[in-house]
Amino acid sequence: MMRSSWTTRGLGGLGLRLVAIAVFLVGWEGVVWALAIPAYILPPASAVLTALYRGIASTLYLKHIWVTLYETLLGFALGVTLAFALGTVVALNRTVEYFLYPFIVMFQSMPKVALAPLIIVWFGLGLTSKVVNAALVAFFPLMVNTIVGLRSAEEDRLNLMRSLAATRTQIFWMLQLPNALPYIFAGLEIAMIFALIGAIVAEFVGAQAGLGMLIQSMNFSLDVAGQFSVLIILSLMGLVLNSVIVLARKRALFWDENQKKGADRPLNNGVKL
Repeated sequence: MMRSSWTTRGLGGLGLRLVAIAVFLVGWEGVVWALAIPAYILPPASAVLTALYRGIASTLYLKHIWVTLYETLLGFALGVTLAFALGTVVALNRTVEYFLYPFIVMFQSMPKVALAPLIIVWFGLGLTSKVVNAALVAFFPLMVNTIVGLRSAEEDRLNLMRSLAATRTQIFWMLQLPNALPYIFAGLEIAMIFALIGAIVAEFVGAQAGLGMLIQSMNFSLDVAGQFSVLIILSLMGLVLNSVIVLARKRALFWDENQKKGADRPLNNGVKL
């Protein structure tokens, strides 16, 4: 009975979302026609959907979607691996923190997208520069959340494990890491979206393929409807990638009461792009 009720609520929620999207598209179309807005400023929704259909039907978008998705996933994997390793070392070692913290603060304050032109110069127009830029942008959200999460273990529990002669390794695996997982997954959610943004920014600066390069080429030909259609694809990609992380978080943190209450939200800790 509970499962049937949940399914009914889920279908009802999906129906409401589809109705909301339909209302938005109709309103968009009506505003454009009523105000006679030129297509090079804001094309009607019908033109954008037509451009989206043509791009998919001709398989033009599919190649660029794959390129951008590949760059994003590789950059995400590289960025979060380095971020988790460095965040763990900084959280557990005060000496490392003392020497690295000023560099971390300075680098975190720097707009990472501003480094994209330099990264293109250093690594070229190929895949490597896109992966490095995506990894760089995705790096800090997870590193900051890893540090915060590992240090959020209650002092009473730490003292209890020390009184039981637990080693530092046992304290890490049995207390600090499980306690930090909600923070780490929150950082992963942000890092995934940032990796996609980093890949697109790098493609804007210089690329041979990818959705960012496609937007640039459409901009030169004043294909505004085409640009909007690519933006829709990017939005859907971000939604799907974020949903994958959210699903993994729910699977991994089934024991966390905050997950059931939906009280935890991603922490960005002031991380800048």
